[in-house]
Amino acid sequence: MNDNSDTDNQADTETGNIIANCISVEVPILDEPLRIDKFLADCAEINTSRSQIQRALKSEQVSVDGVVCVARFKVAGGEKIKITLPEVITISAEPEDIPLDIAYEDEHLLVVNKPVGMVTHPAPGATSGTLVNALLSYTRILSEMNGRERAGIVHRLDKNTGGLLVVAKTEKTHLALQEMIGERSLKRRYRAIICGHMIEQEKEIDLAIARSTKDRRKMAVVAEDSKGARRAVTHYKLLERFRSHDYLELELETGRTHQIRVHLSHLGHPVFGDPEYGGRESWHKGLFGPDRLFGDGLLKHFPRQALHARELQFTHPVTAEEVHVVCEPDEAFLHVLQEMRIRT
Repeated sequence: MNDNSDTDNQADTETGNIIANCISVEVPILDEPLRIDKFLADCAEINTSRSQIQRALKSEQVSVDGVVCVARFKVAGGEKIKITLPEVITISAEPEDIPLDIAYEDEHLLVVNKPVGMVTHPAPGATSGTLVNALLSYTRILSEMNGRERAGIVHRLDKNTGGLLVVAKTEKTHLALQEMIGERSLKRRYRAIICGHMIEQEKEIDLAIARSTKDRRKMAVVAEDSKGARRAVTHYKLLERFRSHDYLELELETGRTHQIRVHLSHLGHPVFGDPEYGGRESWHKGLFGPDRLFGDGLLKHFPRQALHARELQFTHPVTAEEVHVVCEPDEAFLHVLQEMRIRT
């Protein structure tokens, strides 16, 4: 490609180390529109790995004509792209013999039931014992489109949320699954026990989410025009009602970080047990005495959020067969559920 590009290296003024590389590229006239992630991967002036490009896109460091874009955005020619490549942090991912609960598998992909307490992929502070470490031991065939440290990972679950994840074995399958998520044709359904009672039996929650300005480790509901705001849509349906809690089925239309937990907390109904978003003693202290004691008693033996990724449904990207996988919550989650049913 004969692209016109300018490079602006941003340096750490204290150490002199390059911490970011800003590159501007003008897209030549193309024969047909091309996804921006594919264009950047083939662009000689960018000269970086596909995984670095994916990271830049996911962290909103790629813009077209001044507007932040996503991987599926298509360019045709004449657009001006600006990409800021993030600092490279080397994290090794080595095979570890960790048992896996495989719910579905063929030569193209697999669906795994991630246990509560397992991190999805290596990151600073969690370099071993992750799902990726286990996957690398289980099979040699995994997509490394996003780097070895995220081998096969198409979407993620929080450490203390258990349930189903789809894993790509080939790059072709990986791209197809990512596109399905972007087009919302890959259905992801969750179960959650929440604090309090929802007013409506079914509803769509459409509230933008961004990084919290008070705590950068958390997310928050923000105005649509706020800096970093991204549209987030969650659908819920009431399954059961208990004395002080509800049991919901939730379906993601988008997949923002902590989306379900943030949406429910914002509505005043945090996920039961959620330590980051208000689902523990701080909510239960407002209950009538016996109900408060009951909730506190359950919380003593349940140190995390009662959220489970129960169901995945999609059309297989290679065989075109319908894939529908269901996995029930873990024993601790089911125990809390049963105790609430008994008391109702």
